[in-house]
Amino acid sequence: MASTYLTRTAGSTSNRKTWTFSAWVKRSKISNADATQMLFGTYTDSNNRLEIGFHNANNLVFKEKSSSSTNIDFTSTQLFRDHSGWYHIVVAVDTTQSTNTNRVKIYVNGEQITAWDDSTYPAEDYDTLMNVSGRAYNVGQEGSNSYLFSGLMSHVHFVDGTAYTASTFGSTDSTTGEWKINTSPTLTMGTNGFTILKDGNTITDQSSNSNNFSSGGGTLTKTEDCPSNVFATLNPLANNNASSVLTNGNLTHTVSGNWLGEYSSLGAFAGKFYAEGKITDRMNYSFGVIQSGGDSVANISTANNNLIGKYTDGWGFCGNDGTTNKKRTNNSDTTYGEVFADNDIFMIAVDVTGGKIYFGRNGTWFDSSNPATGASPAFTGLTFTDSVHFASGMENGSLTWNFGNGYFGTTAISSEGSNASGIGKFEYDVPNGFTALSTKGLNE
Repeated sequence: MASTYLTRTAGSTSNRKTWTFSAWVKRSKISNADATQMLFGTYTDSNNRLEIGFHNANNLVFKEKSSSSTNIDFTSTQLFRDHSGWYHIVVAVDTTQSTNTNRVKIYVNGEQITAWDDSTYPAEDYDTLMNVSGRAYNVGQEGSNSYLFSGLMSHVHFVDGTAYTASTFGSTDSTTGEWKINTSPTLTMGTNGFTILKDGNTITDQSSNSNNFSSGGGTLTKTEDCPSNVFATLNPLANNNASSVLTNGNLTHTVSGNWLGEYSSLGAFAGKFYAEGKITDRMNYSFGVIQSGGDSVANISTANNNLIGKYTDGWGFCGNDGTTNKKRTNNSDTTYGEVFADNDIFMIAVDVTGGKIYFGRNGTWFDSSNPATGASPAFTGLTFTDSVHFASGMENGSLTWNFGNGYFGTTAISSEGSNASGIGKFEYDVPNGFTALSTKGLNE
């Protein structure tokens, strides 16, 4: 959500003692240098606030301060640093319970958290700051435009008057053992309860309450990435060089320096995958494919080392000042394809199993190649010995990837191409036999 948050002001006071918050979230920024990020909260001033989210050290936190008194204070011992998958967060409050440990229960992916660095339980029958008439409640931040959440959110529920366990909202898959979403839980919503961001980016309450939210700022972008199908992004842990910056959910790659690279969070050992992206600043760019565990990954954050194709385990298409067009591997290049202009869309298809890579521009594959038939690849006869990742590297430039979310940054694709796999949304036709690099795509 980055600079985006949602807000709603409660129209009436109801049950302040008992309530549940549930949301599925995928984090984008997780380093200690990033500010505390809140999923849900309400804020008057520093002495009157409630917040649920992530501390800048990546702990999960639930805190409430009222009239300068800290009445609720939970900081998990466990750290939450996964940027490539979804977390299911549930906070259930019932201060009417006589046993203090029953007054607050917090779950992540179906498991109740029991290890806390801080654990201050509310007093019995304590009235929290929830469900108060005239108070503004925010999704994606605490309040006052502070502690904005950076990432994705889906299936956000708030229940007024009932403390539900995590099993109401999800269950353990009997085959994989993974925690999976219940997309239509049976809930007694109460007066101020709501359901938003269900199967899309609608902020209209999808419960029967009509407790609709409004945008408090930023742009709310729909994504195909969801708890049941995780799509690749660029990996924010791959490059610790401050001159290589990821934005828009780790899909836009901008470099203000000399040849720094990034690669996708998901990789494949077999299969056929398609991706595309937009050259938003064509000054010295490259995109392509690398293998994990080799020189390309080892030097990804070292300046002057990540023109994709510099090493033997990278295969890239490269442009120089927007005037050249080359394919490159092992630091050797050959004129290939066409020159890109700003806002042109590149295409990549990689046949991991067959050892072939294809490049194209604006809907046309270079050199009359055809990934669907295997004809005329840019690179062929490759034997991949490690997981294969999409990658980009630039010098003072910018590009943004579409791994199947249907957007280039915050701009939706203008027309959706055909896609036999049905996984992901792309500007151009996905070659038959290829699919998006996502958890469902990896398991096809």
